[in-house]
Amino acid sequence: MSQTQKVLEVSDLVTQFDTPDGVVHAVNGVSFNLKKGEFLGVVGESGSGKSVTMMSLLRLIPMPPGEIVNGEAVFDDIDLLTLEVDELRNVRGGKIGFIFQDPMTSLNPVLTIGYQIMESLKLHTDTPAKDLEDRAAALIELVGIPDAKQRLKNFPHELSGGMRQRVMIAVALACDPQLLIADEPTTALDVTIQAQIIDIVRDLRDKLGTALIWITHDLGVVAGLVDRVLVMYGGQIVEEAEVNELYAKPQHPYTKGLLGSLPRLDQKGQDLVNIQGQPPSLYTKPSSCSFAPRCEYAYDKCWAENPQLDAISDSHSVACWWDMDNERPRYG
Repeated sequence: MSQTQKVLEVSDLVTQFDTPDGVVHAVNGVSFNLKKGEFLGVVGESGSGKSVTMMSLLRLIPMPPGEIVNGEAVFDDIDLLTLEVDELRNVRGGKIGFIFQDPMTSLNPVLTIGYQIMESLKLHTDTPAKDLEDRAAALIELVGIPDAKQRLKNFPHELSGGMRQRVMIAVALACDPQLLIADEPTTALDVTIQAQIIDIVRDLRDKLGTALIWITHDLGVVAGLVDRVLVMYGGQIVEEAEVNELYAKPQHPYTKGLLGSLPRLDQKGQDLVNIQGQPPSLYTKPSSCSFAPRCEYAYDKCWAENPQLDAISDSHSVACWWDMDNERPRYG
């Protein structure tokens, strides 16, 4: 398999939730791809559709009230969205690992961590029963937990938050997945532990060649970790670019605002940007630009038509009617 071969290709994904107050249009036509061994960052504020998009791929959203209305998610030449449930269980935890945001609610509190890692090995691999404990201990060591054999006997509540998150990574990696999806895995951890977890994940790409989707609201975390970034707002991708290009030349006003709110050592004395206004209501499917009410560049076309993601170079796409470089409308 070549480095440029796609391991995941998502096309026009639409996910909705039927609530007592109406239909929530959580994900509105999201398309992206992921190459072998690539690290992809997905950023945006709470409610932008990051987690729902990725959980929809493995049909982990509660259904009902959730419903995947449209789309394809081709992984390993199969569409994840049309797989039978039994077949999908073989993919979850086997070919695709998922690290959830809160390890305390993701790990079973009444089972030892060793049992939980070995259970995944039993379900998805042909590891002989006599080798299960050694394999589980090796995974614990891989994520940087000392005294591995002893730790296998611990229950989740006996571990610190950082250690529980490492255990979640070990569970996700148990079957050598082709793809690892991490949903804000360092949000509840202090910055020192965050840095350690990121180092572990970076080392795993070198050792296993695993592709990664890292979901976060923290642009500072993805800066030194990923190859490419998707910026989401209002259930849509509003910008996609290689990480260095995105930080150097953001082309969407929302991305510019996010980067402006990030403290930087090379810009001492400058005020941080405050994006005025509130995130959009998702009870109405967007017919105009969702960011227009908060955007300093908005003009007539922004209120009349919702821009689609459009390539402005080989490595950069943006959904915006305004040309940030030339400070004028992009079209017309």
